[in-house]
Amino acid sequence: MGAAHAQKGSFEKVGECLYRYSSNGIYYAVMRHSGKLIRRSLETSDKVHAKRKLAEFKRDVGRTAPGAGRVTLSSLCDRYLTTCSNQAAKTVRRKQDIVQKIKDDWPGGAEVAAAKVKPSEVAAWLSSYTFGWASQHLYLECLRAIFDLAVADKVIIENPARADTIKRKKKERPIRLTPTFEEFERIVVDIRNQQFNAEAKKSADFVQYLGLAGQGQAEAGALLWRDIDWKGEGVTSFRHKTRSRFFFPLYPQLRPLLERLKSECEGKQDQAVFGIKDAKKALAAACTRLGLPAYSQRALRRMFVTRAIQRGVDAKTIAEWQGHQDGGKLIFDTYSHLFAAHSNKMAEKMTAEAGK
Repeated sequence: MGAAHAQKGSFEKVGECLYRYSSNGIYYAVMRHSGKLIRRSLETSDKVHAKRKLAEFKRDVGRTAPGAGRVTLSSLCDRYLTTCSNQAAKTVRRKQDIVQKIKDDWPGGAEVAAAKVKPSEVAAWLSSYTFGWASQHLYLECLRAIFDLAVADKVIIENPARADTIKRKKKERPIRLTPTFEEFERIVVDIRNQQFNAEAKKSADFVQYLGLAGQGQAEAGALLWRDIDWKGEGVTSFRHKTRSRFFFPLYPQLRPLLERLKSECEGKQDQAVFGIKDAKKALAAACTRLGLPAYSQRALRRMFVTRAIQRGVDAKTIAEWQGHQDGGKLIFDTYSHLFAAHSNKMAEKMTAEAGK
């Protein structure tokens, strides 16, 4: 018992069916029911409270529904799907696919009694697939929901896929390709020089805006002339991810582009600044022609943030420019390596010599 905790602490018996974990003082209920050893955290370090919760747990153990032992994992899956019918069609299809995999691939077959399913079988089923953290999370959450339903219906006493038994994969940190500012400028020139592409100029202007404004494709596509305050030197943008409006400065590197675009059109207040809403294909083709990595439109925003950090702009300010509402936490967490490099560079200025 407690193999996962062996290196951190040990379980100490303090009463009938009551154990205390030495490293954190949390009490656990440990007992056998129908030949099966059951352990459940009582989620308290207070002994009086623990005894009260232990009594409640014992009562719950004796309240399994009549015929619960005959409920199979397969039938439990079907019962679960009936509770999902009012969800989005895409969500329902995904859960149906996962349920079908449970029925097809469960170790020993899905006709096993739900009450006899062990955590080791849950782990074996998950490990039979080769997938990343996101898919593993979806499969595990679906399985937990199925067994949570069984617990609520008194079919089983505890969830064999619970969090303290089956761990989720750690989120992978993806490798995000980010162009240098010089590469970005070459890309813009290349797109603009495609003489036989009627959309070349529009695509070049769109891509150039993404990199100079540090905005996303959705925000750029929705930009109207009335969103630009020439006197106040700022731009109002709508961040689709958070469904909120925010304001960022009319950067010196951005102003000439917008002034040129305004001079080339009527510039009516309710008119879109750009004639297109996406330049993905133009960007991909330019990267191929120039022999560059396949940079995405999102990569141009990362380039903007990277360049701002390298020029000494603090995380809080960058976050405000990006429409974040976390005071810079996401920016700092994502680009912490760049802030560390900048800090080290600034530290070189702290010499003992006067005037340096």
